[in-house]
Amino acid sequence: MLSRDFLKAGHAPTLFAAFLYFDLSFMVWVILGPLGVAIAKDFHLDPAQKGLMVAIPVLAGAVLRLVNGVLVDRIGPKRTGMISQLIVLTGLAMAWSLGVHSYHQVLALGLVLGVAGASFAVALPLASRWYPQEHQGLALGIAGAGNSGTALAALFAPILAKHFGWQNVIGLAALPLAVAFVVYMLLAKDAPEQPAPKKLAEYMDVLKTPDAWWLMLLYGVTFGGFVGLASSLTIYFNSEYGLDPVIAGFFTAACVFAGSFIRPVGGALADRFGGVRTLTVVFALAALGLAVASFHAPSAWLALAVLMFSMLALGAGNGAVFQLAPQRFRKEIGVMTGLIGMTGGIGGFYLASTLGMAKKLTGAYQIGFLGFSLLALVALVALHGLKARWRAVWPTLNGDAAPIRV
Repeated sequence: MLSRDFLKAGHAPTLFAAFLYFDLSFMVWVILGPLGVAIAKDFHLDPAQKGLMVAIPVLAGAVLRLVNGVLVDRIGPKRTGMISQLIVLTGLAMAWSLGVHSYHQVLALGLVLGVAGASFAVALPLASRWYPQEHQGLALGIAGAGNSGTALAALFAPILAKHFGWQNVIGLAALPLAVAFVVYMLLAKDAPEQPAPKKLAEYMDVLKTPDAWWLMLLYGVTFGGFVGLASSLTIYFNSEYGLDPVIAGFFTAACVFAGSFIRPVGGALADRFGGVRTLTVVFALAALGLAVASFHAPSAWLALAVLMFSMLALGAGNGAVFQLAPQRFRKEIGVMTGLIGMTGGIGGFYLASTLGMAKKLTGAYQIGFLGFSLLALVALVALHGLKARWRAVWPTLNGDAAPIRV
């Protein structure tokens, strides 16, 4: 998969720095999910409150991705990433030193963690601008595999909380993030070719293009499903199957690793076979997996298998969408990354919050899973209607001979 041409094409140190920054930022972004059982016990939270607690960082990250997308195009990805990391490090240090004493303070912390989730709109353009069109799927898949950081949170946060208390985990999380910041400062470089700054209003011109909205919808399903599940599954396995929070974290980590490390594979498959073909399979499998997950499995192990299957499909879809985006919006990839990432986060907020609300209102998570399965089917139908026009029009848009595979 990592061909000699690919290794020569871009800037490997920047690609690694983008991955590490993205990875550890995502670890922090979703940390309230793995800590959710302990936090809920201290503050006596009901299912809806737990769902909102894990959904708030996702929503904040979604909105701030748009802000970071604009900043990337105006001041460059490296400086934008530096500012974002300093904000998160400061927020974690303050939360640990002052303490978190109420549910509302947990939600406030979630807003700060959203800045870490907005790293998506920095890391992907940072990597993308170094690589030619024929390697976009793989390059962005590797950078985007940093969403595996959600698995690190699921693996280690419950264990650390058990031994040191969940509030101390907030402070401990700042340590690896500080290491990533140093690596980022040393290795990351902006690509030589950067777009000229535009007026702020001009960044929103892409929203006049229907293709922007369609790509946002597609990613709202693939990434929304991924991050919504990553944020919720520790609570889900604890609530539905009575698993100890540490074991529930292991189960969640297995699902997240599956979805994260198949992302580059999804990008590479899209490079080879086309993003539309890859996403067609993705949405069909994701809809099936989420529908099956809605029916309470008789054992935690069977539930794990079904949810891992769903996460594999969603993770591959994340890579495939970002094989398509740079081909359609090469000059606007910074702001488009922000917009697409924003809708991905909104999809995650929807799934995480509706799972909690469904549990509170009906006593089961079924409606939440089925609702998102239906969204995957809507995306599949939309893609079927779009593919002919995309394949006919997109190769003519950039006025050059760059390889393109839709």
